[in-house]
Amino acid sequence: MTPASGSPIRIAITGASGMLGTDLRQSAERAGHEVTALDRGALDITDPAACLDAVAGHHAVLNAAAYTRVDDAETHEAEAMAVNAAGAENLARASAAAGAVLVQYSTDYVFAGDATVPYPEDAPLAPASAYGRSKAEGERRARLAHPDGTIVLRTAWLYGEHGGNFVRTMVQLYREHGHLTVVDDQHGQPTFTRDLAEQTMRMLATGLRSGTLHGTASGATTWYGFARAIVENLGGDTATVEPTDSARFARPARRPAHSVLGHDGWARIGLDPMRPWRVALDEAMAEGMFE
Repeated sequence: MTPASGSPIRIAITGASGMLGTDLRQSAERAGHEVTALDRGALDITDPAACLDAVAGHHAVLNAAAYTRVDDAETHEAEAMAVNAAGAENLARASAAAGAVLVQYSTDYVFAGDATVPYPEDAPLAPASAYGRSKAEGERRARLAHPDGTIVLRTAWLYGEHGGNFVRTMVQLYREHGHLTVVDDQHGQPTFTRDLAEQTMRMLATGLRSGTLHGTASGATTWYGFARAIVENLGGDTATVEPTDSARFARPARRPAHSVLGHDGWARIGLDPMRPWRVALDEAMAEGMFE
């Protein structure tokens, strides 16, 4: 029997020791839910039988497990597909068998990244990298396996307390060198993992069981603008942050030039979008979590 909307539920979290997974676990516990935290050692999501066993008895599955080595995926696409596509399908099938809703976290990389306005939730997928293809395929397979119980929640530019990320790297580099050179031709939405975790809990409380939503912060900036905000919050001189273009930092995988995601879907389920990226960054840095 499915609990009433907003009631405590049993939640399984994959990738539970990662940056997002840790915040999901903490947010779920704060909300009073019963949590099964599954890290890579506890569950190999590429194993269908293991997924069936792990998901049984749960009401929701939050899939924060992913192959995220974007550049390595260019030469290891089969490995990325095994985790990001086949793994998502395995969890969707297991969720269908258990009567659970699956939240499949996806990415801005499923889009071409050449738009001039925010991508709506129903925009055509056109990934330009192996990583993006694997995540797009994960979306497709999860929906096919569990069409009435899969929520695709796309996010981007994640940072948080419990892992390596852009904020922590910029803080370290600025303190070591006193200046930064950062690309200014890629536009996106810095997203605090704790905010995404809390939004996930609000979403589950609505009783939603399927659909596509964009779990990114409101507003947008570039990596350069993001870095300037970090330095400003450190009390540093923002003039020491120098803009450059992507050609200076050539990488194997193509990065989206414009991957700002639209948030119209939240209103349809009675929720506000996530707060502005700068407000979240200011709060996170004021807590000292990147020291």
